[in-house]
Amino acid sequence: MRKVLVVDDEAGIRESLRILLSDICEVVTAADVPTGLEMLEREDPDLVLLDLVMPLQNGLDFLGSMVDRQCTTPVIVVSATTTVSLAVEAMKRGAKDFLTKPFEPEALRPKVMHYLEHRALESEVKRLRTAAERRTRLGDLIGRSELMQEVFCSIERLAKSRASVLITGESGTGKELVARAIHERSPRAKGPFIALNCAAIPENLIESELFGHERGAFTDARDRHIGKFEAATGGTLFLDEIGELAPSVQAKLLRALQEKCIERVGSTESIHVEVRILAATNRDLEAEIVAGRFRSDLYYRIHVLPIPLPPLRERREDIRLIAEYLLEKGRQEEGVGPLSLSRGALAALERYTWPGNVRELANAIEHGRSLANGEVLSAEDLPESVISASRLEQLRDEVCSGSLSFDSAVSDFERNLLKEALDRNRWNQTQTSEQLGLTRRLLKIKMDRYGLSLEGMSSD
Repeated sequence: MRKVLVVDDEAGIRESLRILLSDICEVVTAADVPTGLEMLEREDPDLVLLDLVMPLQNGLDFLGSMVDRQCTTPVIVVSATTTVSLAVEAMKRGAKDFLTKPFEPEALRPKVMHYLEHRALESEVKRLRTAAERRTRLGDLIGRSELMQEVFCSIERLAKSRASVLITGESGTGKELVARAIHERSPRAKGPFIALNCAAIPENLIESELFGHERGAFTDARDRHIGKFEAATGGTLFLDEIGELAPSVQAKLLRALQEKCIERVGSTESIHVEVRILAATNRDLEAEIVAGRFRSDLYYRIHVLPIPLPPLRERREDIRLIAEYLLEKGRQEEGVGPLSLSRGALAALERYTWPGNVRELANAIEHGRSLANGEVLSAEDLPESVISASRLEQLRDEVCSGSLSFDSAVSDFERNLLKEALDRNRWNQTQTSEQLGLTRRLLKIKMDRYGLSLEGMSSD
């Protein structure tokens, strides 16, 4: 059992919390701050429920002492105070959540269970991270960076549990790959893996996609349709972009998760479903809750331990690995000879910021493969957006390091811009000048200044 420390000067509250939580955790109590700090040290609890207003020393003093001791145990403040400034100060000092007395049991229990699950899984991830050998691949996920090693450990731990998982990250980071990796390592691996992109289905059809419908349930419902929940029974249902669901659908999804039963649209028959839910979003769901666009009770159902996927720009050491993996994968699929990255191509890939993340990198490699001549993919084979941005980054780095003057950087940029425009227009000066918004005379002056001529194109 996990352990919860209750620090409250009211004996009735301490006893009420002990009874309320006794079936899900061990509860230890303290009547004042000094005793609470002593028990924090001795009992090593997984969660603290803390009153703010107490004699002699208050809850803020307790939180301050936790900071001084570098204690990371999560704290939920449970207090009768309604002073906003006190609540804000408590959150600033490290409290994770706040509940006002009197509180309803159904408001407290889910929060306690959430933080206890989070703490347990967090501890296991740390253990796995220390014990496991570093690797570069898990399923179709690639990376040797510290950030991806944490993701790999989370996947291994969560695959064995039945808990719902929320995968967060920017578009293109590989959230579905994480979901598949969890499914393939879970006891449900022999069952189906069903994926549904919630953002791609119109609002008036999403309920039917999730739960199915009976013949005649609505216009054009000519046959019975089996929804994703039924199709995924015994396996895993992956709900991508869950933050896009309408509030009415969120309520029905919550009921399905709680009751493990669904009803097809147009039917009153309850159908039992045994499905593990993996969800993903690129939205900040906590902000969506504050804005009233996402249900907090559904959030706690799907959010046991989030797996945050880092954007590619934060793990540049993985770019080469991913690019080489994609090249080899393409070679095997097409049955062609090996293709390697030139030094210039690799430098361009590693300098680019990849707003579209791994998905954009895959498109760039595919683009380069289609243009590459021979056995080497050069920088010139990459998309123009990657090449141009890479040159800008290189110039910026050289200026910042002092190896290139600002005027020289501007000249290099202007020369490259002119040459690229001339190349696009097959060195037609009239078309190039019109495209760049220059007079033909000014274009010719600049070409002469930078030594740009059709005869020198091949040697440039």
